[in-house]
Amino acid sequence: MKFMTPSKRTVRPGLIFSTLLIVLASTATLGATERVGDFALLDAEGRFHQLSRYQHRDAVVLLAYDSACSAASAGAAELARLRDEYSETIEFLALDVTDATRSEQLQWSLPFPVLGDELKLVSESLSVSAAGEVLVFNPERMSLFYRGGVEEMLGQTLQAVIDGDASDTVTTDISGCDIDYADLAMHKQNPPDYSTEVAPIIVDNCAICHHWGGAGPFPFDSYVSLLGWSPMVREVVLNKRMPPMQVDEESGTSANAHELSAEEKQKLLHWMDAGAPRGDGEVDPLEQVPVDPEFEWQLGEPDFLVEAPTNVIPAVGIQDYKYLEVELPFEQDMWVRAFQYSPGDPRVLHHLMTFIVAPDEDFWGPEKHEKTSARRFLGSFIPGSNPATVFPENTGVRIPAGHKLALQFHYVTNGLEIDDNTRIGLYFSDTPPEKELMTRAVSERFTIAPGDTEHLIATSFEFDEPVQLLAVRSRMNYRGKHMKFSVQEAGADKHVVFSIPAYNYGWQPHYWLDQPRKLAAGTRVHVEGAFDNSGSNPFNPDPREEVSWGLESHDEMFTGYLTYFVDK
Repeated sequence: MKFMTPSKRTVRPGLIFSTLLIVLASTATLGATERVGDFALLDAEGRFHQLSRYQHRDAVVLLAYDSACSAASAGAAELARLRDEYSETIEFLALDVTDATRSEQLQWSLPFPVLGDELKLVSESLSVSAAGEVLVFNPERMSLFYRGGVEEMLGQTLQAVIDGDASDTVTTDISGCDIDYADLAMHKQNPPDYSTEVAPIIVDNCAICHHWGGAGPFPFDSYVSLLGWSPMVREVVLNKRMPPMQVDEESGTSANAHELSAEEKQKLLHWMDAGAPRGDGEVDPLEQVPVDPEFEWQLGEPDFLVEAPTNVIPAVGIQDYKYLEVELPFEQDMWVRAFQYSPGDPRVLHHLMTFIVAPDEDFWGPEKHEKTSARRFLGSFIPGSNPATVFPENTGVRIPAGHKLALQFHYVTNGLEIDDNTRIGLYFSDTPPEKELMTRAVSERFTIAPGDTEHLIATSFEFDEPVQLLAVRSRMNYRGKHMKFSVQEAGADKHVVFSIPAYNYGWQPHYWLDQPRKLAAGTRVHVEGAFDNSGSNPFNPDPREEVSWGLESHDEMFTGYLTYFVDK
């Protein structure tokens, strides 16, 4: 059962009947409810917006916007007025239908967020016909209250929504600037080729998990399988649920992040729009994906093999984290230059985190008691291609003599009871490297009220010596919403270096920065984010509960991890 946060409603006696008379007397039409699909986009400031995550609002108003269109500009001015009246219960957004840059979108100075729609894919999916068109969504039912122009009927519909008297979709005429969907028209005539254009996208981005014996819940092993799952593919592409671990690439990039380009998304969606033709290719690339591929040590046999204890995964049920420790036999310091995980059974092992800890410490070490602490983090396993992690030249992670490994396992069930025997291959440096890799945990304590949709958290750490920042990782639990990392040199403004706009508790990779950052002594790293403890968060166990900081999965935590070395 879903528990929603109560809305603040303004009730006007008698308005139900008067609104109905106005609707019948106007040129608007009242038709069957128009359904829509979920979608998600980033706005001009890099913030994430997903239609289905606005269920704490009575409605979402979306204006198709083109700064060169007078009807759209006039519509924006009228929506600004309506926003002043209805801002407590209704969300107002603009949809850029021109593929403008973020800096251009910001220059428009609209009073509500502007969503960027690369190649107009969301506009196409919503059948938006003109700049100046307005759609009013019911975010709980994924349907439309209104589609039309910015006119008197729009305001009347919004009031009907507030009064609980809106049901079927109201449509009015649209006076705006037509949107040209030339690419869509072209691809309906000449669809992307399945064998050479569509299937390779699935092979490179999806089949690494979605193959027989893989972590994905179903395999893409043929044209027929992709055809059958194409509605799901469309949904998760448009709402950014897949590929997982996406980031805001305008803030910073990482090879550990996954994202389809706008062109790849367009090929997939337009191929489906054209009827998903099989084409003439004799070979089906999806049939060439290995079934249960054999694991290989990418760097050859490890110098030392860590055998984790056996974990028995039941057939069904949500699994709590498992914490295990592995004693190490080293009587002198060892330096790890690379490592690779060998998952016992990738069907159930979702992720694994490994810290190097002192004999008297557990997995959390000093994080139990300190808001910030320096730690030795080996690395993480996540489903996918699972390559070896090779640390930068002349760097390494030190295992002090007598220390041990502390492991956190996250398992998912797949209908069978499975034994997991995961191994970790360690590769050592012959001589101590010049730089020791450390990971700084930066956290905050807090309490989140029930129903809070945007509980903001901010913390920071100042380095007192020069460092090179190499990687970041965000850690929250089910209510985590977004997190970003910014750097601020003494006397300067903050600058975002990495952003995860749509945090997902199920995916917690260690993001190695494509461009490491040299930070001078005195530089402060800011970690900022938010939690969503409302019913709009589909991962929230119970939006009625107050939630406090803690280390268990039913608690919440806010920790940014910074991997670096001292750069003297």
